[in-house]
Amino acid sequence: MGGGPGGRPPGDGGRAGGGPAKKRPKRKDPLWARLTVIFGAVLMLSSGVGIVGSKVLIGQATGDIAQGNLLGDASKSDAEGGASLDGPIDMLLLGVDARERWAADNVRSDSIIILHIPASHDQAYLISIPRDTQAEIPAFPKSGYTGGTAKINAAFEAGARNGGGWEGGAQLMAQTIKRLTGVSFDGAAIINFGGFKNVIDTLGTVRICVSHEVKSKHMSFVDGKPMWNADAKKTGKPMTTVVHKKGCREMEGWAALDYSRQRYGLPGGDYDRQQNQQQLIKAMARKATDGGMLTNPAKLQQLTKAAGKALVLDTGGVAIEDFVFTMRGVTANELTMLKTNNGTFNATGNGTEALNAETMDMFRAVKQDKLAEFVFTHPEVISNRK
Repeated sequence: MGGGPGGRPPGDGGRAGGGPAKKRPKRKDPLWARLTVIFGAVLMLSSGVGIVGSKVLIGQATGDIAQGNLLGDASKSDAEGGASLDGPIDMLLLGVDARERWAADNVRSDSIIILHIPASHDQAYLISIPRDTQAEIPAFPKSGYTGGTAKINAAFEAGARNGGGWEGGAQLMAQTIKRLTGVSFDGAAIINFGGFKNVIDTLGTVRICVSHEVKSKHMSFVDGKPMWNADAKKTGKPMTTVVHKKGCREMEGWAALDYSRQRYGLPGGDYDRQQNQQQLIKAMARKATDGGMLTNPAKLQQLTKAAGKALVLDTGGVAIEDFVFTMRGVTANELTMLKTNNGTFNATGNGTEALNAETMDMFRAVKQDKLAEFVFTHPEVISNRK
């Protein structure tokens, strides 16, 4: 990583917090009306299923969702269609595992997902970028970072340090991905996967298929109760490791989230984790659309309030309730999960991963809005997670 003041490698910590979020100028059209699909539990849409409740109700329910400028210079220009509802839509999803005891500027984004919606607006694709991908992280004056080469997950921390906050972290990550893949974005969201427990608990459970048995590196049972290992040790009582057995089952929030965090002990490491996290988002979306949440105003309000605690959203100044009622062409069944590097390791030899030629072609297809054609001719990139 770059040297000099502010150029220390990510992980050194710094002053916490990020200050109030700055709002971006309102776009000409409610572009963000098309983007609800990616939030799983915020999926207030379906094909052929009416949404109960007025925009006022949705506005009240979603009022707690934090908003900010998460893209900075990585947003689409007007020439790329950034100011129009027409054309393809690309959104950056950053998953963080933030806990109250952690400083706001010492968090990395280990879950990096690009959502692509083609111009037809009737399909959605999720593409994960490996956390260990070697990337050129540009200088970021806002946080004092001077630039350098590192694993791509370090970009978030480098932008968040020295008061840059999560907003700065997202902006630097977006710029890094744009430099790496050529894809610029219509918007972004930061998802606190820990906060999604409340969403899943509101849904009840989600159906997850475990492809490989794995022992949790983060949680144990104490007296039959699941606990973080750090908290479990404090009890002084016997601890039993949580084990996720192979097979399909309904999972409570804590179990689904814990499984989606695992990478050690899985044959594909982080590549398996990427697919498991995509699977979780799709499972939440399916449960929200198929579980009667959309036809029960009280449940709908509970769901959106729970989701609001797990998200920071860049909507370009457009009211959330507007896009909730606009995006009706995409459902969980049309959410296609794709693999980078065909779901296998592509090591550089220095502890990092490189995106292979097929993956770079896939990102070019995203930029050109030809992803459907690419997937048709490269079916191996489709994730087999159910």
